Amino acid sequence: MTKRSRRTFTKEFKEQIVQLHLSGKPRNKIIKEYELTPSSFDKWVRQHKTSGSFEEKDNRTPEQEELIRLRKENQRLMMENDILKQAALIMS
Repeated sequence: MTKRSRRTFTKEFKEQIVQLHLSGKPRNKIIKEYELTPSSFDKWVRQHKTSGSFEEKDNRTPEQEELIRLRKENQRLMMENDILKQAALIMS
């Protein structure tokens, strides 16, 4: 079984695929004709319905945004803690 290389699609292409679907073209025909994976197709349609954007950052839930923010803050605090520990060692 050969592994296909990962393909990237432009925003315009994704928009065109979603518009084809919205105009009534069957999902299976679109997927076969453009050699798409069903999961990619479904993801594009869902993203278009929810936010109109295909960018991941525009389609995050508030919980995902908070988790990212908290992870960044945690990383910053750990770095500050390490700096303070080093300063305490130098001072003693």
